[in-house]
Amino acid sequence: MSHLPDIQPATHTTYLEYPAGAQTCEGYLAWAEREQRPCVLICHAWGGQSEYERAKAEELCRLGYAGFAIDVYGKGRRGHPTVGNEHLMQPMLDDRALLKRRLLAAVEAAQQHPGVDPRRIAVMGYCFGGLCALDLARSGHPDIQGVVSIHGGYSPPNLGPQPPIHASVLILHGDADPISPSEQLPLLADELTQAGADWQIHSYGHAMHAFSFSGAQLPEQGILYHPLAARRAERSLTDFLSEVFQPS
Repeated sequence: MSHLPDIQPATHTTYLEYPAGAQTCEGYLAWAEREQRPCVLICHAWGGQSEYERAKAEELCRLGYAGFAIDVYGKGRRGHPTVGNEHLMQPMLDDRALLKRRLLAAVEAAQQHPGVDPRRIAVMGYCFGGLCALDLARSGHPDIQGVVSIHGGYSPPNLGPQPPIHASVLILHGDADPISPSEQLPLLADELTQAGADWQIHSYGHAMHAFSFSGAQLPEQGILYHPLAARRAERSLTDFLSEVFQPS
């Protein structure tokens, strides 16, 4: 008896412009034809949206989600993958209210796309993007179900009283990271606990900052690819998304 092969929905990709106040941003969306899927937003590292985040969006689409590589800096504002991006990142760190508005604009843009289930949103991010992901958890947005920070920053935005955090939160941390040192983790854990979040922290021994990036080769600055930690983090990410988006 012959069996017809499974026919997977066609994957589509596009650059998607969206407004963030007076700034025009440009994300990159990967979605499936004739399906409305849970969406995972990918927050970029300090260099701005790059091929790395766009490839991650496509990978997430192959896993059964819509993937949206967001743009915090604005259309055309991009830096180098590893050096010299302070002029792009620092204004966002200095004005966390502005950063929050940029992030929420990306969530709204994703929710408006017909290929996205607007009530089933998750957020992940690397380095600066990990801080961005945590700030979206801190926003208390009711449709964000899960947040993953990968070798991210942990400092709170200090924007007034913290609303309840509805999202489940996963922190993937390098224990030897001097940029986001392990001494900050108890403060973050206490913050998440006080906000009522479901949270977990995975700390990888001997892993430095940017441990998931194969091009990270600046050990003198505490920035180094760690393939074992990267593989473990990827498995944890995949399991976490399956859990937060499991059928109700």
